[in-house]
Amino acid sequence: MKYMAIIYGNKALWQSFTGEQAAEAIAAQDAFNQRYAQSGELLAAYGLGDELTARTVRVRDGAPAVTDGPYIEAKEFVSSFCLFDCESEERALQLASEMPFASYNAVEVWPVLHEAGLEM
Repeated sequence: MKYMAIIYGNKALWQSFTGEQAAEAIAAQDAFNQRYAQSGELLAAYGLGDELTARTVRVRDGAPAVTDGPYIEAKEFVSSFCLFDCESEERALQLASEMPFASYNAVEVWPVLHEAGLEM
């Protein structure tokens, strides 16, 4: 079963890290990614831009409307995501709890219900 782990970021928290702390946090996450990529349970991991570089697209009356944002009131925003392929929800939750960034911010775990079946 596949699960998407959505990792939240907090710009103020990240900016409070020293250069050494930031490097250690990134190295710990990279080690996690390597470990579970080698086990076959981590299919993909991607970091995202912040809310200043994100865009929202809506189609109204057949025409796309692109706006900056999302404009969010919360201090946390989606900063990265991973795709797991593991035997159970319990295992996906265990993997999410082992993510180094879970010590700082929330990690949501969502089951992937179906795949689009695209050939890439």
